[in-house]
Amino acid sequence: MSEHPTLALIGPGAIGTTIAAALHEVERTPVLCGRTAHAQLILRRDKREIVVPGPVLSDPATVGHPFDLVFVAVKTTQIADSANWLAALCDENTLVCALQNGVEQETLLEPYVNGAKVLPAVVWFPAQREPDASVWLRAAPRLTLPDTPQAKRIAEVFSGTGCAVELAADFISIAWRKLLQNAVAGLMVLANRRAGMFSRGDITELALAYLRECLSVARASGAQLSDNVPQEIVDGFHRAPADLGTSILADRQANRPLEWDIRNGVIRRYGRLLGIPTPVSEVLVPLLAAGSEGPG
Repeated sequence: MSEHPTLALIGPGAIGTTIAAALHEVERTPVLCGRTAHAQLILRRDKREIVVPGPVLSDPATVGHPFDLVFVAVKTTQIADSANWLAALCDENTLVCALQNGVEQETLLEPYVNGAKVLPAVVWFPAQREPDASVWLRAAPRLTLPDTPQAKRIAEVFSGTGCAVELAADFISIAWRKLLQNAVAGLMVLANRRAGMFSRGDITELALAYLRECLSVARASGAQLSDNVPQEIVDGFHRAPADLGTSILADRQANRPLEWDIRNGVIRRYGRLLGIPTPVSEVLVPLLAAGSEGPG
């Protein structure tokens, strides 16, 4: 990657807008690519507004060359729809940073990226799209990447920005911990409630039972996580603002496809492969799948 790499971002939603704004503030604005053309992106944070100039490109045919670094911020349910963007932006010299949920980003993206290197990232900040299409960033942005030479290049791109980048030697454990957090947030879809629902004692008990099930699968998959992790995650929901949502809840309320498989189905799939019972998943996953895909 050159000293001044060319940057592109696919998916200027809540996460994508946050990343674009962080880079724009240090004059490293990426080329913005999405399904819908917009003149600009707007991020609100700490009573101030950051405007990222567009346009958001909506036609992959307008891209004339591959880019050095491509951030993918679309949901995993939208990867196939982004195939033309990935084909236009990537070649074997491109580094793709997957700003996506789950622990399977490389497997899901590699068929589409023309031989590019895919590097997963864990996103640690709540950002939500507002009715006026702006994005509200509710905490300081932070990313975790595996400690590799390619990740060091990404960290350099974010140098001096408001987005912190951490490099982790045991990335798999951190990725699985975030997956557990995302998995239990699936309960919010079934209740159609935000984080305040976790203040109920019965929901806390259900969440802990599910998280212990997820923890067994994570450990069998190579994650080094302590027995305290389920309680720590539930405590985090207890401390969260009662009105804090999650992307999968927003998708359900908008009747969009859900990331049920990479956030929840993965626990059941890996459990079956590894011979680990997942009784909560056996109930939760079919309900999330039906909420996403029907019929009915």
